[in-house]
Amino acid sequence: MMSLLEWLIHGTIPVPGGELGAREVIGNLFGLASAILGMKRFMWAWPVGLVGNVLLFTVFATGELSGQIEDPLWGQAGRQVFFALVSVYGWWRWSQVSSAGGASDGGAIAPRWATNAERLQLLVLGVVGYATAYLLLTRVLGSWGPTTEAWILAGSMLATYGMARGWVEFWLVWILVDVVGVTTLVQAGFYPTAGMYLFYAVFVVVGFLVWLRDARTVVDTSAVDEDAVIPA
Repeated sequence: MMSLLEWLIHGTIPVPGGELGAREVIGNLFGLASAILGMKRFMWAWPVGLVGNVLLFTVFATGELSGQIEDPLWGQAGRQVFFALVSVYGWWRWSQVSSAGGASDGGAIAPRWATNAERLQLLVLGVVGYATAYLLLTRVLGSWGPTTEAWILAGSMLATYGMARGWVEFWLVWILVDVVGVTTLVQAGFYPTAGMYLFYAVFVVVGFLVWLRDARTVVDTSAVDEDAVIPA
């Protein structure tokens, strides 16, 4: 009899017309749970997301699991590594803000629009991130679709960093990532993940509206020095 760990590593979930890898489905469920917790600005968004990152990395780093392509989706796999790294930063930052008073409604952090200088920072990071990711995927790692994969990786970096900072704009970046991600994943044969991206697209719109409302009504009651929680 297959143990739970063996099922997680090698198991499949039957669906009409075939079966899906357990890791791909469960990893996406953890990702969805993390997104919901993030919309509510609960600290648990970060550790829950980390579990999903580990599971999905093992899926995308071995592209043959989709049954459609032989090359790994290194952009998708790489974004899981970045998610894990930035999640540690986001977890720490939200903990610092929450411990210092958090938001007026009890959330770990108060949403706000980024300043013009911070938006310029996002733009520069996006351009540099895309160029770096594209060169890495084409000249070092190799990838099934480096043009789109580079944006998925760079855009995911921006969105997750924006969430860690509490910027409303991070939801808008996620919309752009989802638009590209759905197309890429369908072409690559990762259908459950593509379906999750479609669901995310609806959820992201809802999350944006929630944070937009909260940015108008929720007050930052923490005493954290903003410069002290920005990475050098």
